[in-house]
Amino acid sequence: MIISLNSPQAPISFGASASDLPPLVEDAFVFRGDEGNPLLAPRGVWSVGEKLIVADTGQNRVFIWNKIPDSTYSAPDVVLGQIETTDTGRNGGNLVSASTLQYPSGVWSDGQKLIVADAWNHRVLIWHRFPTQHGQAADVVLGQPDFEHNQPNVKGIGTNPTAQSLNWCYGVFSDGKQLWIADTGNRRVLHFENIPTESYQKATGVIGKPSFEERDYENHEPIWPYSVRISENGQMAIADTQYYRTLLWHDWKTAFEKPADIIIGQPDFESNGQNQYSLFPKQNSLNWVYDSFFYQNGLFVADTGNSRLLWFEEVPTENATMASNLIGHENFHTGSENANTRYGTDKQLYWPFSLCITNRNLWVADTGNHRIILFEMKDNSLKN
Repeated sequence: MIISLNSPQAPISFGASASDLPPLVEDAFVFRGDEGNPLLAPRGVWSVGEKLIVADTGQNRVFIWNKIPDSTYSAPDVVLGQIETTDTGRNGGNLVSASTLQYPSGVWSDGQKLIVADAWNHRVLIWHRFPTQHGQAADVVLGQPDFEHNQPNVKGIGTNPTAQSLNWCYGVFSDGKQLWIADTGNRRVLHFENIPTESYQKATGVIGKPSFEERDYENHEPIWPYSVRISENGQMAIADTQYYRTLLWHDWKTAFEKPADIIIGQPDFESNGQNQYSLFPKQNSLNWVYDSFFYQNGLFVADTGNSRLLWFEEVPTENATMASNLIGHENFHTGSENANTRYGTDKQLYWPFSLCITNRNLWVADTGNHRIILFEMKDNSLKN
């Protein structure tokens, strides 16, 4: 369903921007997956070329459409994670294998390869040839010695991490050659100089910890890194969920040796309050942030707990920078629960978890509303 956000029929704050600023988006397309088996709490979305990839997280599967859907409901071309396309059980209701998923979250693809953060199996799966069959087995597994293991850090809870292990890994990102994994439960980001072609490969670098075996943390390190993004200019953003902040490095290569250059959402490394300890959101505060995405010279941040997307027209160079604009509310002081949600949440964004931008298309996993939204961004709105 295509919604013109300038029409009287548009939901009250569906794609709203600050009322005193130019709107960021003009049209929106709402997509809910397969009509007979729709999306449930999708936490990952990615688009490349004509393909759309969605992590249907609540139903333990990944949907692939080889052509962007043009209606509210559309059956996927490929379903991964389940043997039967309508099944939804964790690991297909059976033991873990190369064909199963358990709470898939972050997804990435260049149209040739597909990478999925299989979070609750504590592993990342890689298809080196883009999947074409339902339930197609992955080619490579990271974080586990084989496809039949799925314990945190291989040996179970309480085991120290290694260069080969993962624990609640929610985010993945690649530039087509290198791979970054948000190893959330181990409070670190792993870096691979090349996308692995063999299973159980060791990471080549670790961000957020002094060694691969360390899990204890300091406030200047990522506390709960949920997603990682790298810009074309080499900047890095890590959504640090539990400290209600996004960490920025001007050059990702320096992150192995030093803390973030900039903090979005907090004034310093010691501060960690929701909305900076305020009852209501602010223009420079965050609440349960889960993703970000670089665009042009700026950055979008999924301020998930406030049910909004913050837009920074320039990548911030100071801590707690004020956002330039937003999507989801008509002001910076409205949170998730407000007059629009009195009788339901579908008139606005509700807990958006994942972002992807292609050209002027902004894809949003509107997780709390069990849908994907495609916003068409306005050409002249990103510079105020």
